[in-house]
Amino acid sequence: MQKRRFVSTRTLQSGMRIDQAIVDATGRDLIRRGAFLDDFQIEYLREKGVAGIYIVEGEPDPEDLLGIHVPEYTKKVVEKARVEDRSKVVLNESIKKLVGEGIQYLFSNPDSDSFVEATDNIANELANTILANDAVAVDVNILKCNDEYTFKHSVDVATIAMIIGKKYGLPKEELKDLGTAGLLHDMGKSKIPKEILNKPDRLTEEEFEIMKTHSTLGYQILKEKGKFSDAILKGVLEHHEKVSGNGYPLGLKSDQIHTFAKIISVADIYDALVTDRPYKRAFSRRTAMEMVLATSQDLDIDVMKSFIGSVILFPVDSIVALSNGEMAKVVENSPAYPMRPKVVEIRTGRLLDLPNDTSCANIIVL
Repeated sequence: MQKRRFVSTRTLQSGMRIDQAIVDATGRDLIRRGAFLDDFQIEYLREKGVAGIYIVEGEPDPEDLLGIHVPEYTKKVVEKARVEDRSKVVLNESIKKLVGEGIQYLFSNPDSDSFVEATDNIANELANTILANDAVAVDVNILKCNDEYTFKHSVDVATIAMIIGKKYGLPKEELKDLGTAGLLHDMGKSKIPKEILNKPDRLTEEEFEIMKTHSTLGYQILKEKGKFSDAILKGVLEHHEKVSGNGYPLGLKSDQIHTFAKIISVADIYDALVTDRPYKRAFSRRTAMEMVLATSQDLDIDVMKSFIGSVILFPVDSIVALSNGEMAKVVENSPAYPMRPKVVEIRTGRLLDLPNDTSCANIIVL
């Protein structure tokens, strides 16, 4: 839900979204309405003596974007039943841009003398953002930071992994290292031939065997730096291991696999499923969650429970399609049942308690 407020230019921050146009004497837009402000634009406003501007926070109402009319009686039911989502990670545009560009630099310069320092700076930015508040969940719809899959995926995995780690009970001092391992888990792909890495079709068996070396290559890149903890190294090396022993590169089982790798594995699989690739369309969030749950024989059960309790698939106020043919508005999420939020049908105003009411058992969110 969007909120508009007036902010003094003295307190403006990069990444805030302006809710008015800044024009010159001819009426030409200097800063368009809806733009995310950067440091240069903020300094310009201050130099021009602008005392303050209107900014907008939050997301636009989904029904407005979809052109859906919500009857007044439905609005009253929604207002009465609505419960705010538990505290979520918020990555503003400037952080997403900074971290995304930083990861792109690392992948392009794995042999750089400044690699360790740059990694530390990027990991600190992400960790400080995630740990600065009491966030206990992540809305997987807002993570996209870059159109380039490898870099976007690395930031998404690190973010999801840190929230899972928080739920899992890892101490705060370990969460930054977990985030670092998440950011660098695919670093070995910088050594994979581009024709394989960027192939628009499915890989052949021979190509896949080459691709599978990326976890070992990433481990070697980081180990040679001599600055990364054993936990980070194992998180990178073992993130494709499975508790069943069917993973790679070492075929480790259960307790042989480091906790960081178990957490990154879940985050990695989920994010890959919900992301478009040249050779496949992204799965829906609900389908991806079902697919992750279906591989429970390969994933650590306690990490899976932490994942289920950490991810918000359908944020409060979002519009969803139901299997009974109705459109509905989400009014409350249940950490134990992320695929079954409490909703209100838009047309009828009927409240459906999907996680608890057995009479709704045959209705699912599509």
